[in-house]
Amino acid sequence: MDPRTPWQALARPRFLRTAWASRAVGYLATGAVTGAVVLLVLLVLAGFSAVLVGLPLLLLAGVALGGLERRRLRLVDRDPITDPHRVPDTPGLSAWLRLRVREQATWRELAYAVLHATVLWPLDLLVLAVALGLPAALISAPVQLAIDGQEAKVVKSYLVTSYPQALAAALLGLVLLPLLLYPLTALAGARAAVARALLAPREAELRDRIGEVTASRARLAAAFEAERRRIERDLHDGAQQRLVALTLTLGLARYGAPPGPLADQLAKAHEEAGQVLTELRELIHGIHPQVLADYGLAAALTDAADRATTPVDTDTGAGHRTDIATDIRTYADADTALPRLPVPVESAGYFVVREALANIDRHSGAARARITARHTDGALHLRVEDDGRGGADPARGSGLTGLADRLAVLGGTLSITSPPGGPTVLRVEIPCRPLPQPSASSSPRTASSSARA
Repeated sequence: MDPRTPWQALARPRFLRTAWASRAVGYLATGAVTGAVVLLVLLVLAGFSAVLVGLPLLLLAGVALGGLERRRLRLVDRDPITDPHRVPDTPGLSAWLRLRVREQATWRELAYAVLHATVLWPLDLLVLAVALGLPAALISAPVQLAIDGQEAKVVKSYLVTSYPQALAAALLGLVLLPLLLYPLTALAGARAAVARALLAPREAELRDRIGEVTASRARLAAAFEAERRRIERDLHDGAQQRLVALTLTLGLARYGAPPGPLADQLAKAHEEAGQVLTELRELIHGIHPQVLADYGLAAALTDAADRATTPVDTDTGAGHRTDIATDIRTYADADTALPRLPVPVESAGYFVVREALANIDRHSGAARARITARHTDGALHLRVEDDGRGGADPARGSGLTGLADRLAVLGGTLSITSPPGGPTVLRVEIPCRPLPQPSASSSPRTASSSARA
């Protein structure tokens, strides 16, 4: 295992042969430079007497330094630090400042800026002067003696009057240089630990970030689902109705035309229009099946099983059905133990099962499959099993990876068991509560309105 920090690198016997010593030197050297610059900036900003002007500039300087230091820390710490700041809900400098003032990370970064400008960078410079400057001065003793002629003062205290003394000082410097790299690297590790303690996000901040990301993904999933349903409505009420009218018109013209080339062309056009209408209905059904919206997941799963090439048994809890009624009205009267669930849950469950059935038809070579759906213990449980050849791997582009991300937004999980030789079992679990049951006086849409797709 590669070392992640200078302290871990120091424990290795071949420490001096690695790049960790030079990385520690680079970290301390750049720290001395940035610290001097930050000190100058703070002194300039301290000259602003107006708090309303000076404080925002100080916060801006602290945030900018925090971002720089998190990147610079990668020199001696291979575990990256995530940005602890949240993104403002609205654009603009005022929204940014209001959010930053309320965040603890902003004030920790400001405290780090003050500490860096007053204590840390002089310490970095002192460590470099002792660990590198002292050996360098000793090693250069022969050069100093050659320049001065008679004598030379090494490190401002050691008087060298002969070349043997100068060579001895140089040899001492060569011995001290690798030895002093050990405490230098250790101090760089301690310096990095201080930076990480002040600049890394706290656990509560990470939880808030995760909550924001989850909420954002949920909003995107809801917007995506609403857009799917809008496209389905537009296609049904627009393009499909026009195609129906065109098909009827072509049919009337076909049967009213006398036999001959014109009648043949009208017949061909009538058949093509019918095929386009069929394909459009299948497309609309794939975007968002109306049976799912009108009668729920149980009916939609039964409909998906009926459309699959492989024979599929469906079990939704109250009865085992293998024959699918063609009349859509029978779905409303079907005895099922699966209640109506929130729309995102029903939609996600339906499309996962449909993708699984498509994979069974294309890849499994199965003779039969089975869908089981239950709502127990506050969650929707789906199971799709087939007796095919097995060996399914979602990582190879089965289409289920994106659906797994969609389930994750709802707090759901997807797992696949598919040993070579089968069987393949897909399991889905989505936490949810059933919707309130409609009153006896209410009823679903009439067959004429719900069978449109």
